[in-house]
Amino acid sequence: MPATPIYIVCSPRPQVGKTLLARLLSEFLLLKNGEALAFDIAVREPSLIDYLPKTVETSEIESTYGKIQLMDRVIIDDGVAKVIDLGYYSFEEFFKMSEEIGFLKEAARRNVVPVVLFCADTDRVSLRAFDALRYRIPRSHLIAVENEHVLRDDLPDWVKQGRMLRIPALPLFLKTYIDRLSFSFTGYLRRERDSSTELHQWIRHNYYTLRELELGLILQRS
Repeated sequence: MPATPIYIVCSPRPQVGKTLLARLLSEFLLLKNGEALAFDIAVREPSLIDYLPKTVETSEIESTYGKIQLMDRVIIDDGVAKVIDLGYYSFEEFFKMSEEIGFLKEAARRNVVPVVLFCADTDRVSLRAFDALRYRIPRSHLIAVENEHVLRDDLPDWVKQGRMLRIPALPLFLKTYIDRLSFSFTGYLRRERDSSTELHQWIRHNYYTLRELELGLILQRS
């Protein structure tokens, strides 16, 4: 049976496009599979649950109870892809907890595949955090995300060393448009008949990129 994926979207830094990626991924999974489940560990406005209240649950890992509740919900081979939007202030605690409970081994035992999508930045905090993850996460399951809104032309060398996922930049007026809480990427594709618009092509490009990521995971497991 195909493994159930858990996509952990994270960064130790704020304002790197993490929740944008979590939104794109959640909507892509909903469109493709008809269902998805996301967990918001970044409950500060704007947060993932504000955009997708029917798909997202809020979680916390400050308490032992909160950690158990989250792990019980995500390490389950039910065929429903999971997305975790991990707030920067919970970054260290999450991966510390993952090591303490043997998250990767338990996930493998239950036919669940965690994939870490690390939203890159140019600062030393990001470099150190990514370097630490390379010793914890299998290379094939650790992906550096190049968000052009954040990195522009200044792509650090460490980002290029492993697997990458690139999110192209949008003009500011379109960025403001998609940041509205009522905006849906899939809804726009269904409403907008003109597939040549910049936003239509941007959404389709990102969905295609996420599809390639998913196919890569399937091929690795086969």
